[in-house]
Amino acid sequence: MCVVVELLGLLLVSVLWGCTNPLLKRGTEGIEHVTETSRVSQLLAEVKFLFLNLKYLVPFLLNQSGSLVYYYVLSTTELSLAVPVANSLTFLCTLLTGKLLGEEFGGKQAVAGMFLTMTGITLCVISSIDDKDAEQQNTTQTVR
Repeated sequence: MCVVVELLGLLLVSVLWGCTNPLLKRGTEGIEHVTETSRVSQLLAEVKFLFLNLKYLVPFLLNQSGSLVYYYVLSTTELSLAVPVANSLTFLCTLLTGKLLGEEFGGKQAVAGMFLTMTGITLCVISSIDDKDAEQQNTTQTVR
């Protein structure tokens, strides 16, 4: 698979995971008020609360679709590229979505962390592209 397509898949995963995290947090608001007498009935009441709540259910389904895309991308992408890129970009998407929803951002430290994260992702991608170029050159030389 082409590196660009792999990266787009990882970006899609990160957006699906990262943008839904703050929405899932908001969707669970009020679950602490669900009370039942036994543990089993408490669990069932909480599950009912979550899965009948569209503010939770829609982000949950989007988040899970991100997991499906992730498993597909893992089947075609180097693990050393897929895991750090997807998880780092997920963190950035979560931070930015939370900020858009009015959550605390973290100030200068968060911006510095985002910059360092993007630098690390860039290095991973460049390394992956260089490895694929070297692999293609070796394959071409072997065929001749």
